Amino acid sequence: MSDLSKKAVAARVFKDRDELDRELAHTVSRSLDQAIEERGRAILVVSGGSTPLHFFQLLSHKELDWLRVSVVLADERWVPPDHRDSNEKLVRDNLLVNAAAQAQFIPLKRNQADAVAAEGEVDAILSRLGTFDVVILGMGEDGHTASLFPDSTALDRGLELTSGRQCLAVTSLSAPHQRMSLTLPRLLDSRQIIVHITGASKKAVLDQACEQNNPRQWPIVAVLKQTRTPVTLYYSP
Repeated sequence: MSDLSKKAVAARVFKDRDELDRELAHTVSRSLDQAIEERGRAILVVSGGSTPLHFFQLLSHKELDWLRVSVVLADERWVPPDHRDSNEKLVRDNLLVNAAAQAQFIPLKRNQADAVAAEGEVDAILSRLGTFDVVILGMGEDGHTASLFPDSTALDRGLELTSGRQCLAVTSLSAPHQRMSLTLPRLLDSRQIIVHITGASKKAVLDQACEQNNPRQWPIVAVLKQTRTPVTLYYSP
């Protein structure tokens, strides 16, 4: 992982995914516990996809004051919450179980049929939450993170640090479903960010993204190369 570790972020490399997931669950639970102790509550932002599933399951067993933990998604597909492609369903089925069943989930998917129509409501909800404690992001093979896709016409608005936007509706030619995504400035309004990736193909994408350093082609770069919020990469083959 030396290519990346020289460029942008602290990198933690693990021998396999099981070791990574166990350490990540330990680190996140410790951060949430510290936040509860210091401020009386904790806010965790998570991402969808298959990569975090085992981590979610491990974290769900951690003994925390889960009643004081709020869980938010970095992005959501604009589908019903029981749809198989819903990130909310994934989180409810894999994280908000066991001890973590007591956590408060704050959905991005609202009742409006169109994500654009829901931007104001979601923006107001996110504005009331304050600074996040932990944000966990993944990355796609095209270098997107959250739903900040390189082929989306909304990307510039999503990356604009002075936009004042908490979220925005996103449509991508390369991904199904309209989406709601947190913007880059909202993601960076966190005490720490963890980028969680696995597999040699994603390592190659990440190295290429850091080498080319073009956030409009590789949106993950906008997270990795900023200096506002500490970022740690968790990687395993």
